[in-house]
Amino acid sequence: MQLDLNLLTALDALLEEGSVAGAAARLHVTAPAMSRSLGRIRRTTGDQILVRTGRTMTPTPYAVAIRAQVHEVLHQVQGLLAPSRELDPATLERTFTLRWHDSLVALYGPALLRAVRAQAPGVRLRFVTESSTDTPALRRGEVDLEANANRPGAPDLRTEQVGETRLVAVVRQAHPLTRHRTLTADHYAAAEHATVSRRGNLGNAIDDVLARLGLARRVVAAVPTEASALAFARRTDLVVTVPETTTRAAIADPGLVVLLLPFELPPAPLYLSWHQRHDTDHAHTWLRELARTVLTTEETSPAA
Repeated sequence: MQLDLNLLTALDALLEEGSVAGAAARLHVTAPAMSRSLGRIRRTTGDQILVRTGRTMTPTPYAVAIRAQVHEVLHQVQGLLAPSRELDPATLERTFTLRWHDSLVALYGPALLRAVRAQAPGVRLRFVTESSTDTPALRRGEVDLEANANRPGAPDLRTEQVGETRLVAVVRQAHPLTRHRTLTADHYAAAEHATVSRRGNLGNAIDDVLARLGLARRVVAAVPTEASALAFARRTDLVVTVPETTTRAAIADPGLVVLLLPFELPPAPLYLSWHQRHDTDHAHTWLRELARTVLTTEETSPAA
């Protein structure tokens, strides 16, 4: 059956007004046009809906029985097709899934949750781990918001850079590099290193920079998270190179020392990414704004 929703509007008006003329005036159409709509409704339902009794029209038992239901259905349809209303976070009941780099979860996750809970106590956040391979979780709707150093290239994914940070070297306090008055590129390259890569990559942009200087470093380990990299730095003579903001905990640790790199290296960016289906989602827009505010409160830290 090809259903014309205009008939639902006409039926609601006819049942409320109890006359063709009244329904026509209510919907700002002519009486003949409303009569034609009533005829179509009669053919569709198989019921007369309104029957003439003297100078007035009386609803049939079927019409009386469906009056409230028709009005409610029309109200639901209008709400479904109407433009989205303003968001009231206090009444929002929703669970958001966020795939953030592990250092971002540790540094900014608590602040984001506090901000969310202050405005929307009915909202829950699910932080999930990053995959060792790129997956279309944003496109499949499995993840609502990503935050890391990766800029998705798919045209249906939105990306916004919200910060960047320089990289620094972290070593244990008694590391041989700390004995040098000034750290040089030669000193840095001569040490043994651990990289941070969830894919297990032993090399990265640092090696390209060193190669242009005629140097090469020895990478003996790759670890998936910055937290584990700092543990290696604390317990071995390995050098780990991480975003500066990540080292806030390292600076507070008397067993670790942060060293500035002796060569120019492009800053590491931080991106927020989401699928375009959420562009006009008021709740998602609200969450993105809170995440943006939290991540830019201080210099931010991206994935390695």
